[in-house]
Amino acid sequence: MTGFLILAFLILVAGVVAVPLASRFGLGSVLGYLLAGMAISPVLGALNVDVEALQVFAEFGVVMMLFIIGLEMEPKRLWAMRSKLLGLGGGQVVLTTLAITGIALMDAQPWQTALAIGMVLALSSTAIIVQTLTEKNLLRSEGGEASFSVLLVQDVAVIPILALLPVLAMPELYASGAVHGQGGHVGLDLTANMSVWLAALSRIAAVAAVVGIGIYAIRPLFRYIAAANLRELFTAAALVVVIGIALLMSLVGLSPALGAFVAGVVLATSEYRHELESDINPFKGLLLGLFFITVGAGIDFVLAQQVWQDVVFWAAVTIAAKLAVLFVVGRLYGLRRQALWLFCLSLPQAGEFAFVLIAFAVANAVFAPEFADLLLLIVALTMLVTPLLFILYDKLIAHAYYTGDELEADTIDEENPVIIAGRGRVGGIVDRMLQAAGHSTTVIDYNSQQLEIVRKFGFRTYFGDATRPDLLHSAGIDKARLLVVAMDERDQIDKLVKYATKHYPKLHVIARAIDRNHVYELWAYGCRDIIRETYDSSLRMGRSAFEALGMDRQQAQAATDAFEEMDRKFMPEVASLYRLDIPYHENEPLMQRVKELRSEWDPILTAQMDEILKRGK
Repeated sequence: MTGFLILAFLILVAGVVAVPLASRFGLGSVLGYLLAGMAISPVLGALNVDVEALQVFAEFGVVMMLFIIGLEMEPKRLWAMRSKLLGLGGGQVVLTTLAITGIALMDAQPWQTALAIGMVLALSSTAIIVQTLTEKNLLRSEGGEASFSVLLVQDVAVIPILALLPVLAMPELYASGAVHGQGGHVGLDLTANMSVWLAALSRIAAVAAVVGIGIYAIRPLFRYIAAANLRELFTAAALVVVIGIALLMSLVGLSPALGAFVAGVVLATSEYRHELESDINPFKGLLLGLFFITVGAGIDFVLAQQVWQDVVFWAAVTIAAKLAVLFVVGRLYGLRRQALWLFCLSLPQAGEFAFVLIAFAVANAVFAPEFADLLLLIVALTMLVTPLLFILYDKLIAHAYYTGDELEADTIDEENPVIIAGRGRVGGIVDRMLQAAGHSTTVIDYNSQQLEIVRKFGFRTYFGDATRPDLLHSAGIDKARLLVVAMDERDQIDKLVKYATKHYPKLHVIARAIDRNHVYELWAYGCRDIIRETYDSSLRMGRSAFEALGMDRQQAQAATDAFEEMDRKFMPEVASLYRLDIPYHENEPLMQRVKELRSEWDPILTAQMDEILKRGK
């Protein structure tokens, strides 16, 4: 017990001291944890701590991180990323493997070893990249989404790599007796002795089981747990879900992180999404920190002193080769300027899965143990360099493309009954109308250039992100009567509407919708006052078309009013059938009801139009 307490105290103190210092100097939390691990490495060695076993435990932080990311990514958004997944991700893995394999062949490595090196180093660090992108609010940016797409494909690529490595076994390593064991990280795989087709079916069935559990079992489970009204039980249930899914994936030879991500995506539309995220987050943060500390502590400094020139050279070659491939792939798929730089500088390191694959390769006589130790140092060095590449991006690249929009949010020093989010083409007109009628408004907008213009005309507008709860609180949302959501970006509209309708159910929310499908979506979030941004202008255009075709102004207005009345009756009934978890065109009950309503109402509308036309004759 004392030994465990000493170890826990030592690790926590190292993290608590190193991370704030690293953050203060702009190095980021990841590099802080890595440096903390390097600092306590001699002490862990003196205490005979099994750093590798500790790292296996800490890797569960990566699983939790992918689960939380899945919770924030709805299925339709993942489907929209399919071209990036296949093109960017697949292209990066294949081309990087070929490039590094070619370099290893030029270094006179056997082709089996060269190919294995290429596959191992083609993968990047999900833990470092996602953690850093999240800290810097870059995960939802164009470059951040491209990087995340590649990481997802790499997680999938681990499966065929694990299957291929035994095929590359070198008999001379078996003969020399240099290899033995099964590789510490590999664990129990029930599909190991199955045929290829049976193993594949087992893995497909496991993924289908995760999806089925997410859809049909987890919601009833959490409803049952919630009835007990004990917070700790809900936390325990959240951990059961994540650990159980990770276990299922491990038993069939799949990546636990990938399984957790799939489960998170399935639960992205669940009413328990935010509770799950808040319960898992503390464990994820601690375990990720522990993982980075073990990476730093796992560096063999004695060997590093002996072969440091080789380690530095091959780490530089790995980073350079991956940078070149990332640049080519990113350009081919349309990334430019700041997004391309972020994509390239995020992914050139080797990843945490390299530790798994190297141990597995040694156990299957692909790498000699001495060569594996050298490769582990190369992997560790590339991971250590990554935070420095992000600093390069922050200080040089992002600064070069800085446009002046990234300002501190204004302090809101007033509370008005009306809050308007967005003062562009829509919000500006609404604001002027309300103020003309004597209503006081608080207007928040994130476009600094637009704000500079409107302020010159004397309009008071606060700079800031209206989706931030703290900013809304300072604007007095808890006392406001009306929130007008007039922002341009659909994701921002959705985020604000979901937050406002959930936390302030008595607040009247008027939301701007991009299109008809967006109306259904906002309705599902709980908003009941939705305005399509082009609807009224479309009606006016239709009225002008009636007049151009021979109707007088009175007839044209009557015909327009008839259409609008029918359309508004149509909308709520269809919206009630809308589901957030599937695309609307795949929602059979919704599509069927639309057809039924059209068959019922189209003849009525046609009759009304005929009656209107007869009035002028």
